[in-house]
Parts: sequence; structure tokens; C-alpha cells
Amino acid sequence: MEMTRVNAKSNNSNAKTNGVKEKAKKIVRIQVSKTKKPFFFYLNLAKKYIKQGNDVELSALGMAIPTVVIISEILKSNGWAFEKNITTSTVAAKEDKEGREIPKAKLGVLLGKAGDMDQSTVDASLGKNADD
Repeated sequence: MEMTRVNAKSNNSNAKTNGVKEKAKKIVRIQVSKTKKPFFFYLNLAKKYIKQGNDVELSALGMAIPTVVIISEILKSNGWAFEKNITTSTVAAKEDKEGREIPKAKLGVLLGKAGDMDQSTVDASLGKNADD
């Protein structure tokens, strides 16, 4: 599965606050594959979009689900993101040459930028620990 970018505007994208137009938030969907790209590619891609202030939705089918869980847990434990929503479902995927549909598990994790992300990034680059 390849990465797909989906733009979704917030409800108040045209609202003005103190005469300044608010920037519309985007939800970037990253479809994670177990075999096409290395694990760190998806981790760094998610980090990049979160740093830009976008929400990131990591989605996966079948055997790629543990990869999504690991990426989201790394982003949460390092203080880069927080979990907004988790969706689970089953989808019918054609696996055989006969065209039979086989149900596959699907997971979607929506992550938002953590409020203290900038400070945790600075601390990590300096090698400081949160307990110091």
C-alpha cells in the first residue's frame, strides 16, 4: 500500500479570531505496509507531518497492524503525539485467483500533535532525560 494524502478541513476553517484567519488542519493518512518500506520510513514520515501541525492517521491491514501500533506507541511515549481516535474494522480483500474475498482486519489510529512536542524534541536532541 502506498501513502495517500487526504485533506480535511475543520469546521471553523473560515472563522476569524482577532482578525486573523485560522489555518485549516489537515488529516494526513499514511497507509502502512509490512513489506514495501522500512519501519523507520513510516515513523519519520509521521513525525514530519506532526511537526507541521497536521493530524496523522496511520492505517494498516492484516499483518501490518503491529507496525502501526509500534509507531503510534513510539510517537506517544516520546511526547510527539497524542491519540485522538482508534478505529477497527474488517474489510473484504481478494486474495485468490478465483476472486474469493477473504476478511482482513483493518486498524486506523488518529494522532495529533502533542502540546509539549517542541520541548521534548529539544530535550531529546540534547540527550536530556525527562526526569533530569
